[in-house]
Amino acid sequence: MAGGSVSLLKPLLIFLGAGAGGLLRYYIGWLAQSLWGPTFPFGTLVCNVTGCLLMGFLATAWMGPVLIRDEFRVAVLVGILGGYTTFSSFGRETLTLLQDGEWGRAGAYVLASVLVGLFAVWAGAALATRIYGDGVS
Repeated sequence: MAGGSVSLLKPLLIFLGAGAGGLLRYYIGWLAQSLWGPTFPFGTLVCNVTGCLLMGFLATAWMGPVLIRDEFRVAVLVGILGGYTTFSSFGRETLTLLQDGEWGRAGAYVLASVLVGLFAVWAGAALATRIYGDGVS
């Protein structure tokens, strides 16, 4: 907020970036699955790893030696990479905790994210099956 006014530029750029990131995830995931087959979730793995690589590189560069406009940084890091994979944000947040010497919090964050996330997927699937029957997959 500058001067009491609310700028819609950042939310708009994040919104547009998230759409672009989602499309990238869809097409890169499809390409990876097409190349390596359906027996392993290569598409998701490729998106998660490349998203983490980009998040680490761009966040480090843009918050240090390469200063860019905040709106552009947020549009790419939150919007595009957030739409591409939230795993990149998870990776960066974990790295920040580790760099700050917060080993216990980092470990708790990793365990909670993975275990609670898996439980939430199971619970959502169980709820859908309960509501809609066993035909749901």
